[in-house]
Order: sequence, then structure tokens, then C-alpha cells
Amino acid sequence: MYVCGNDKRMQPTLRETLELTAKRYPERDAIVYPRRDQRYTFAEFDERANRLANALADLGVEKGDRVSTMLYNGSEIVLTVFACAKLGAVFNPLNYRLPAGEVEYILNDAESSVLLYEADTREAVHGARDSLDTVSEYLYIDEDTPDGAQDFYALVDEAPPARPDAEVAEDDVYAFIYTSGTTGRPKGVVHEHRDMVEHNLICAAEGGLRPDDVGLSALPLYHCAELHAALFPRIQVGATSVIHHDFDPVAVLQAIDEHDVTVMFGAPTAWNGMAHAAAEVEADTSSLRLGMYGASPMPEDVLNACMDAFCDDYLQAYGMTEIGPCGTFQHPDEQIPKQGSAGVPALNHDLRVVEPGADPDAAVEQGEIGEILFSGPCTMREYWNRPDATADSLREADGKEWYYTGDLGYLDADGFLYVVDRKDDMIISGGENIYPTEVEDALFSHPDVVEAAVVGEPHEEWGEVVVAYVVGDTDADALDAFVRDSDDLADFKRPREYAFVEELPKNPSGKVQKFKLRDE
Repeated sequence: MYVCGNDKRMQPTLRETLELTAKRYPERDAIVYPRRDQRYTFAEFDERANRLANALADLGVEKGDRVSTMLYNGSEIVLTVFACAKLGAVFNPLNYRLPAGEVEYILNDAESSVLLYEADTREAVHGARDSLDTVSEYLYIDEDTPDGAQDFYALVDEAPPARPDAEVAEDDVYAFIYTSGTTGRPKGVVHEHRDMVEHNLICAAEGGLRPDDVGLSALPLYHCAELHAALFPRIQVGATSVIHHDFDPVAVLQAIDEHDVTVMFGAPTAWNGMAHAAAEVEADTSSLRLGMYGASPMPEDVLNACMDAFCDDYLQAYGMTEIGPCGTFQHPDEQIPKQGSAGVPALNHDLRVVEPGADPDAAVEQGEIGEILFSGPCTMREYWNRPDATADSLREADGKEWYYTGDLGYLDADGFLYVVDRKDDMIISGGENIYPTEVEDALFSHPDVVEAAVVGEPHEEWGEVVVAYVVGDTDADALDAFVRDSDDLADFKRPREYAFVEELPKNPSGKVQKFKLRDE
């Protein structure tokens, strides 16, 4: 976008992302939300975003103010994102599963002024309300609006449809996205509009998204994987987004059939659930042309099952909230020959593997394990209120800013990245480095193991010993015998203890929260 006067050149913001698409494809469906029987064209959705922005402005929201959501998937959370973009306000989505104490922590840390919530999150919000320092307005999206809250839909319907008179620049803050906490207290990741527009274009190009695509958002939109890597790029190119309130494999299969869904993002666990459900559900999923996934590589048996049940082409993205989240992609033709890898650097991204914590120029040799670093246009500005954590994570070298992921990995001879584990999760037992992922892979190859997570626990003699948490229908003796007989795992790496659990604690992207296992 070019602005006359002083030859000033400005890049589009997220506000223009929606507005330019609405201008290009005004009559094309933008949002389909079956739960409320809602269907909005891009022109209609843009107007409703204007209305909500004007309603928020009437409540006193100004540029830079934080607007938080405690919402499941729906048209409401997407409207809020773009209403904030219209005003230059800061979008702050919360995990709808958080208890009152964590809601209180994030909202006070972010200094939020407005909170949107619904019936399914009412208990947590009301439990935190008396301890919230800065929230002055509460908007409720369901019927029977509680005392002290306002009716979301009434505010939107009564507000004027014109675009708000607000200046929004590419380097203005778009959102505080709080990390989902694989290692402890969440941190607020600060992203600018420019980061997200760059990220939209990269994801659209890497995935080959088209205006005639129909995408399904069933994983949480409060998480950057579904929001930034799936929904935003679809809006950027003019594709349609069908939204489901939450994930249910049967409902997802039926939605693919009903809406002729062509693209979808899901964690490998979600795809696995869909593949298992496919045999029991009468649904035509032949419209699906691309399955996207992240959080971890797709296990080979799950990938094969999905290829048999759905489509041939899958695209993996690896990264984290701090870098957009997509830093590498593993393309459809790389799924089989490079199974287990995270792919190659995303467009306009650079990648290095260095000695853990060392300077960016201390790269390890090809094939050696080190800490993964990224440099790219979508990296966060900072951690909110965390200058020390920001300084630890962002460092400059060779004229670039590098983000230290805390993940360990290596590059193969073809430049493909293999993620080994979290730096903090590495186990040192008897002076030997043990990477939990390789132990978990060995356990997962047992036919009766559904999931496995391995952590190190303190030991007086060895420093740490390997402990495995397992979901599955087996026992410790059988698993120990299986591992001993395996050629894939050295004896010093095998678990010394097994704990059998009904489920593993995970963050919204499907990553296991091992600090919770260690705490237990």
C-alpha cells in the first residue's frame, strides 16, 4: 500500500489483510460457523469487524489497549482479532481450559482492559474476576448475559458499520500470545502486524493455498498454530473458513463431507483420531487435498493411515509462538523420504544449529546435535515484561537477529532439520546424554503403547534415571522386555521405572508438558 505525501511507503497491516480481500472477493464466503448457523461473505465480515471495533472504541478501547478473549472457536474470536486490528488495539487470546488462577495471572500481566467470554468459560472468568486489576468491561457472547457484563451481539448490531478512524502502522503491536507453558509460567509473546502479514504470505505460498480453498478450523483458534498458520493465510488469499467450536473427529469428518473442505490443520494426535474414526463414519472426505500438521513429526503408521483414509499430500510445519510459529516446512514430496524430519527453513528464514547457548557463529558440524536457532521476518518483538528472558532468547550476529529455541536437533546432509528434544528435557545419566525422544520412539513401536513420555528423575548414584509415563494396555515387565530386545535403544537409555497413566498432560498444540510429569 502506498500513501501519498513525503513519498512514504507503508506495508499492509492485518487490518488491510481483511479489507483488501473483502474488496477483491466481496461476495465470496469468508466465515461459516455452523453452530450458530452463521455464514458471512468477506464484505459482510469486514463490516461486522468495523462494527465491533466501533463498539470497543465506545467502551473506551484505544490504540495499544489489550482486549482479551476466553473463547472457544467461533466467529466471535475471529471478529475480535480483526476488530482489534482496525483500532490498533492488542489482541490477547487465552486458553479456554485455564483455571481461574491462571486467567488472573495472564490478564493482570497483560494489563487487559476488556474480556470476552462465554458460557463454557464463565466459571473460570467469574472465579478470577475479583482479582483482576485492569479489566473494566466484560462482553458475553451467549444468552442470559450475567450481571456486570454486556451482550456481545447487541453491541455489534447497534454499532456503526464505518471503518474506525484510527492509524495503524506495520510496527504496531498486533497481539500478546502467551506461551502455552511446556516449561512453566507462560510468557507474553509480542507480535507486530508486520510479522503476521509476512507469516501469512509464507504459509500461503508454502501450502499452495488458493482462493477457492475451503479450510476447517477445529483446533483452538486461541493458539497461534491454528490462527496464524491456517486461518490468517486463508483470509489473506480469499479462501473460506469453516469453524467448529471444538475438535471432535467424527464431527470433523462430517464437516469435510458437508462443506467440501480442501485443507485442514491438525496435530498428529488429531489426525490419528480422525483416521481411527474414518472406518466408523459414513463421510466422503475426497474433497480434502492437503493435510497440514505440526507439534511433532507424523509417526509413519499414522501418516500411512491418513494417506489411505484421506489424501496423499501432507505439509508439516515446525516452530514456536515466538517465530510466528512456522520456521521450517516438510513438503508433501518429502514426507516419506524424510519421515521424522521437520523439513527445511521456511521462505525468507535462516536456520543454524549451534552449541547450546553459544553464539550464533558457533555452528556444530553437520549431523551433530546442537541448539536450533532461527532468523526470519516473523520473529517476536519481545517477551512482555520479561527483559531478561528477551535478552536470553534474541541475539544479534552477522547483521541478523537470532531466536534461541531451546530445542535440540541436527541437520542431515541434505539440510533437513531433525528435532531431537527440548534442551531442558535432556537427561544426563552416569555422564551420558540421553534424548527422551529416542526412548519414546522405541516405546511407541510397541503395539500396545498409545502414547509415551520420558523424563529424568534425580538419582543419588547416576545423577538422573530414565522414567517413562505410558498410556496403553500393557505392563512394566512386558515393556522392559520389549526394550531390552530392541536393536534401536542402548541399554543405558532404557527406562528404569514405568508409570501408567490415562492421559499425558499437553499444551494446546499437542506437545507434552513434561514439567508437570516431573512435578508429579
